[in-house]
Amino acid sequence: MQTIRQLESLRETIASLRGAGARIALVPTMGALHAGHIALIEAAKLVADSVVASIFVNPLQFAPGEDLARYPRRELQDARMLADAGCALLWMPGVDDMYPAGFASSISVGGVSEGLDGAARPGHFDGVATVVAKLFNQVGPDIALFGEKDFQQLAVIRRMVTDLNLPIEIVGVPTQRDDDGLALSSRNIYLAPEDRARAVALPRALGVAARVISQGGDAASAVATARDALLAGGFDSVDYVELVDAETLTPLPDPARPRRLLAAARIAGTRLIDNIAVDIPVTP
Repeated sequence: MQTIRQLESLRETIASLRGAGARIALVPTMGALHAGHIALIEAAKLVADSVVASIFVNPLQFAPGEDLARYPRRELQDARMLADAGCALLWMPGVDDMYPAGFASSISVGGVSEGLDGAARPGHFDGVATVVAKLFNQVGPDIALFGEKDFQQLAVIRRMVTDLNLPIEIVGVPTQRDDDGLALSSRNIYLAPEDRARAVALPRALGVAARVISQGGDAASAVATARDALLAGGFDSVDYVELVDAETLTPLPDPARPRRLLAAARIAGTRLIDNIAVDIPVTP
């Protein structure tokens, strides 16, 4: 696997791949890789000739007081994991390369970015959209793959690609989970063993609520019960638990359309997110 840190070298390498007729897939990451990221690489290998992964801890998507400074950085370990997984190229720019002196541009995606994490973390999705747009411009992929764990992020990127007529196919890859159901996340490393054990309350609460709703139960009551279960299960606070339309992310979705239950909660100072599809009720 080739590791590149300079944009000029990246463009030369991409041009060479293009000249050979390669279909290119991009898997953007912030590093601290785990099996969920490797699942993205494996999915990308099925749909492209060459897989490019990027590692960049994007300061624009961290609000003041969030974990930018302590976000785990493990370049050598991450590079080995990507190479072992069959990634062809690792793009690893520095902050000054991505945001040179005088950088003053930003991309804002309305609608799907405004509730949920958009409300809990103002400006977060502007930072996400801006860095992803830059990565798309730098790599020029045919296809890009993102995990469904960050479901609102995936919706924001899809909206941006559609609105800006970017010739890139966006693919969501199902959330990868530990054996107990907790979604894999780079931030899980922050959790002490006892907090990690309690964190499983998040997928369990969502699973119970999703089953109740899919069976025709009252959605508002199921959501409230899920919030209570998180607090009773050891979470310190709940940013949101909401049932939304899976495409528009608007609340109170039509039960005949695909729906998604999304949640964000904090345990021992660590903010975890998760989501689950809610089946459409079967009419007798």
